[in-house]
Formats: sequence, C-alpha cells, structure tokens
Amino acid sequence: MGMREEIQAELAEAFDDPDGLADAVKSVTGVRKIAGEYDPDLGGETPDTTVTYSGRGVLGSYLSKEIDGSLIQTTDKKLLVLQNELFVSEAGVPTTVPAAPAIGDIVNGLRVMNVSADPADATWTAQLRK
Repeated sequence: MGMREEIQAELAEAFDDPDGLADAVKSVTGVRKIAGEYDPDLGGETPDTTVTYSGRGVLGSYLSKEIDGSLIQTTDKKLLVLQNELFVSEAGVPTTVPAAPAIGDIVNGLRVMNVSADPADATWTAQLRK
C-alpha cells in the first residue's frame, strides 16, 4: 500500500469513527456549469451542461493567522475531502467516475475560490465563500 492509499484509508477510518471525525463529516455536493460551445452544424450554441459530484468531507474555518482579508476572508470555509470518495453523480446517484472540485463550482451552496491537493494526492482542500 502506497502513501496515498494509506492516508486515504486512515482518513476514511477517522471519518467513520464515532470518537473521531464522524460528527463533523458532512455530505458534499458540487455543481459545475459548463457553457455551451459554438456548433457550426447547428449554426449556434450547444446547450449548457451541468456536472454534479458528491462525496463527504469536513467543513471548517480558517485560522486567524491565515485570514488576510483579501484572498482569505473571515467568512470563508475550508473543506477537506478524500479524492477517492468524490464522484460524479447522475440523477443523484454517485457513479464510479472520479471528480475534482474546480474554481467557480458551487459546493454545498458556497462558491469554490481555490482548490489544492496534498503532496500525496490523497485529499482536496477547497476554499469556499458565500
């Protein structure tokens, strides 16, 4: 088992543990709108599409020393999700297609401002804003 799998397994265990993070873990649903493109055969734009993804994660706040009032504001939230638990959803049912949050997505009603991965590519950390 590599470092990535080990981190994901340990975090998943902590997410499930009633004495660990289980009470802090929330369902995560993200929506990405993709604008239509010009189709010369149609003579116009193709319709917009919407990609929905879901998983679970821990939503927290930023430390006061991280808040600069510009890039990170006091009302911003920090979301941590396991990369191996975030999947594209179809009709509200998760598929096996992996997903990744992107800037501009709406996650649990908040806009994604920034996204990063840890060095082992085991988790996503997303900065969310109203």
